[in-house]
Amino acid sequence: MVATVRYLSHPQVLIDPAVAVPQWGLNDVGKARVDALAQTGWLTGTVRVVSSAERKAIETAEPLAESLGLGAKIRESMHENDRSATGFLPPDEFEQAADLFFAYPEISINGWERAIDAQRRIVQEVDAVLSESPAGDLLLVGHGGVGTLLLCHLFGWAIDRRRDQGIGGGNYFAFDRESRKPIHGWVPMEQAPDQEEPAA
Repeated sequence: MVATVRYLSHPQVLIDPAVAVPQWGLNDVGKARVDALAQTGWLTGTVRVVSSAERKAIETAEPLAESLGLGAKIRESMHENDRSATGFLPPDEFEQAADLFFAYPEISINGWERAIDAQRRIVQEVDAVLSESPAGDLLLVGHGGVGTLLLCHLFGWAIDRRRDQGIGGGNYFAFDRESRKPIHGWVPMEQAPDQEEPAA
């Protein structure tokens, strides 16, 4: 039985400098995108939905799980790269720090979790989820940063921000559950599986 694992990043969030980043929720656009995906039915056949414990990921995972008649499983260690040393950064400063995070994966940028450590963590978490889940398709809901690190691992690429998802989030990639071979890289969540094409 061929089974597919899809890793979905949360879509647009409500940015609030007064709230810790892991507690940010989805904004109206992000919620609408999740609701639209839940109504398409193209995730039918998914046997488990697993989410990061961050609020924005949970708000993405729960409606999708509910549409499948499932509950979302929460994994604390599927969180985004740990940026608590700086907390909220204005957009320009964040983009500069993120560029450095990917460019120098073995160095802690401003006290952030190193990219190589975040990559090791997300790979271990995904391996654990796959080993503990029933047979069938899986949906993992998380974040763009660690998602990109996972994608680089699956493709055998060096860590590189050029592999990052598009602006706004709400993208997914897919890989074969048994072989761990990628099916495709990041595509918008609106792109249904019947449009999935094998990775080059």
